[in-house]
Amino acid sequence: MACTISVEEKPLLNDPILIEGLPGIGFVANIAALHLIKELKAQRFARIFSASFQDLAIATETGEPRTPINELYYYKNSSGRDLIIWYGNTQALTTFGQYELCGKVLSLIEELGCKFIITIGGYRQEEPKDVREVYCAASDPETLNMALGLGTKVMVGNIFGIAGILIALGALKGFKGFSILVETPGLYPDAKAASYAINILNKFLGLNVSSSGLDLIAEEISKILESFGWVKAQEKQKKWEEFKWFV
Repeated sequence: MACTISVEEKPLLNDPILIEGLPGIGFVANIAALHLIKELKAQRFARIFSASFQDLAIATETGEPRTPINELYYYKNSSGRDLIIWYGNTQALTTFGQYELCGKVLSLIEELGCKFIITIGGYRQEEPKDVREVYCAASDPETLNMALGLGTKVMVGNIFGIAGILIALGALKGFKGFSILVETPGLYPDAKAASYAINILNKFLGLNVSSSGLDLIAEEISKILESFGWVKAQEKQKKWEEFKWFV
């Protein structure tokens, strides 16, 4: 098995937009995506397995093994474009795996009529301002202006991981889209930074998702990470600094 997508359902969607929410700096995307899934009661329709995910499984209290995995959810929006939400507890651990993962997901969402992508990430700052800055990068000048109109600033520099790769590869296949990158110290699951991402998504998508409860989501993300041994309570800062591929 290289990278396999197990499709449980192929939903009929109205001009859907993909929102990427995999782990990264400050776990901003992870927190925002899981919050959207819960608040919108999004439905899972596919699971993604990859040989480039970490080679371990965690046994739960019921004896069921939990493995590194990505999942795709859909939300049918009665007042606008439908959503596809990409959530998971890991990115791929190799360069080849990252590109393969992006390629597989882009092919599937294209079949579902999706041609627009939004990725989310953290932008590491040692001392973020009380009011966080939000940066963006986009597939094309028109989409960039659209993102800037949401109150973001142009990102200059490297965007590692899925948050950057997906926009660039998507553009090669005719997808439009932009990245949302929120200032964060990056040393813990940052619920405050995730709230800025949620606000941007609300503006762009015409949603009304509350930011309340994000602290609980951040705690849930921490427990997931600790269950896999990726983060121990006394070693959080050291571990997060080791995740070089995170954005």
